[in-house]
Amino acid sequence: MGDYFPNVKKINYEGPDSKNPLSFKHYRADEIILGKTMAEHLRFSVCYWHTLKNMGADPFGPGAIIREYNHSSDPMTVADQTMDAAFEFFAKLGVGFWCFHDRDIAPEADTLAETNKRLDTIVAKAKKLQADTGIKLLWGTTNAFSHRRFMAGAGTNPSPDVFAYAASQIKKAMEITCELGGEGYVFWGGREGYDTLLNTDMGRELDHLALLLQMAVDYKKKIGFTGQLYIEPKPKEPTKHQYDFDSGNCYAFLQKYNLVDHLKMNIEANHATLAGHDFCHELEYCAANGILGSVDANRGDLLLGWDTDQFPTNLYDTAQAMYIILRNGGFTTGGLNFDAHVRRQSIDTDDLFHAHIGGMDAFARGLKIAAKMIEDKAFEQAVTERYKGWSGELGAKIEKKQVGFEELEAYTLKHGEPKIQSGRQELLENLLNEYL
Repeated sequence: MGDYFPNVKKINYEGPDSKNPLSFKHYRADEIILGKTMAEHLRFSVCYWHTLKNMGADPFGPGAIIREYNHSSDPMTVADQTMDAAFEFFAKLGVGFWCFHDRDIAPEADTLAETNKRLDTIVAKAKKLQADTGIKLLWGTTNAFSHRRFMAGAGTNPSPDVFAYAASQIKKAMEITCELGGEGYVFWGGREGYDTLLNTDMGRELDHLALLLQMAVDYKKKIGFTGQLYIEPKPKEPTKHQYDFDSGNCYAFLQKYNLVDHLKMNIEANHATLAGHDFCHELEYCAANGILGSVDANRGDLLLGWDTDQFPTNLYDTAQAMYIILRNGGFTTGGLNFDAHVRRQSIDTDDLFHAHIGGMDAFARGLKIAAKMIEDKAFEQAVTERYKGWSGELGAKIEKKQVGFEELEAYTLKHGEPKIQSGRQELLENLLNEYL
């Protein structure tokens, strides 16, 4: 591996009193929390696309960031050097996992066959670097949205030829994910939606998207891939109406097409807010329905209407997110993937480390806060108290379907106006502040 980050040595834990910006103040990988190490709880992953490939472009201009590994006019040389830079970064940061899109790691060629050969070359290099460093692949995915062939979607495209191309690309991406020992595979429907119903057969498009996923489930079994399959919900961008709008929408889709036993959700914080929810709503919905799989850890800017993909630094978000994750058994698959990029003006290589250190420390603090909340059971007791009526005779009969409208009417006529109770929201919000 080359030395692409010469100003940075291995990032170590130095404690909250350290003044060294290139150190962890709160993330100590081997610290035991609720019987597991921080590293085991958080399962941090660096994403290849934003961290290594993002050069600061935005809707109003090309990239402002220059990276040493990105200089060559030969795209395969760039791919080779970028992979070296990636594993140097992963190792110095001290994460256990990474994630990629197929087109992140190897450039597209003139034909699919040549593109696949390029992928094989780079995957062989990645496999060796994984063995050398002990860093694992959390999940892989397919970029079936950037190329102009996918301008009307991949699985939902009106052309069966494009559908076939997308299937072929996913097939290869699943194979290389399996080859690299990936623990999962994500379906990110970048253009699986529509802009106007005047040219759209919605029912057919949904059927086709389900067919693509069913083919993937079948192929997973055929190649012996044991990783978890995920859908990543995302509203709006880039199409006006995305079929994978939020986790509720995706869950209904999976139920309709008998796919719910095969896929879980990869929840992204910024996508949740774009859907009009918050991060914790999406996590709780998935946990309640047994479909929480993995998390893209980032945040958006509520004053901007697009996917800003900023690094997570809000302790309210990280503490409440980890409370939900821990309360529901922790990660049994997936982890916390930093699907985030530095700002356009953050042009130094050191800024990549500052960004990830901040996110890792924020989630480490969130983990410790959440663990204390679970140990104290204050919020658990508040919820139990609020719903205690459902443990009584009437509540039990309703939940066991032992009564109907007539019986409930008779009960209400006998007992009169129900007694209501305070939700105590302000008290609980004050209590959360005390943990922070």
